[in-house]
Amino acid sequence: MAFVEPVRLSANGVVLKPLALEHEEGLRAAACDGQLWNLRVTGVPEPEQVRSYIETALEAREQGHRFAFVVLEETSDTVLGTTSYHDIVPAVHRLEIGYTWYAKRVQRSHVNTTCKLLLLSHAFDTLLCRVVGWRTDQFNFASQQAIERLGAKKDGVIRGHALRRDGTIRDTVMYSMTAFEWPEARAQLQYRQAMHHRTDAG
Repeated sequence: MAFVEPVRLSANGVVLKPLALEHEEGLRAAACDGQLWNLRVTGVPEPEQVRSYIETALEAREQGHRFAFVVLEETSDTVLGTTSYHDIVPAVHRLEIGYTWYAKRVQRSHVNTTCKLLLLSHAFDTLLCRVVGWRTDQFNFASQQAIERLGAKKDGVIRGHALRRDGTIRDTVMYSMTAFEWPEARAQLQYRQAMHHRTDAG
């Protein structure tokens, strides 16, 4: 049995389902919303590379070290983006959350908070992870701020860690959250969701 089994997660009008080839067209449209592949510090595929991107994710799922989800709007089934569990290490009950990107129109909305709450809840409460990690480019300051808002702690920087798409070498900032820290982080995420709904209703 795989450490991460196929699952459907949903809340607040957002659905996470296992990424599949049938999501190719929708994922391509999401990437085109804002031409996200032009962002130097992210790994969003160009439109013609989306199928290969999905195939790579599915191969990693078979190998057991990554499980990719598609992010959908519940009412319309529209693809909003994608996110993954990755660097899954069952022996120590650790995984990371990453490969995350959304169509420009839903960035800075409730979507990311909802996805993180769903993924963290599943990781800590169902999979019984001891640690959940994140990693991001040294110069992706928006990503670093978003991770820190979740309640994750900065572990440090791995220098000369990976290649960017433009061939330059990036330093990687590492973050993590422990099972002990999860209850407080969950309360804060739930509070942010409630405030979002109150703002929409007001």
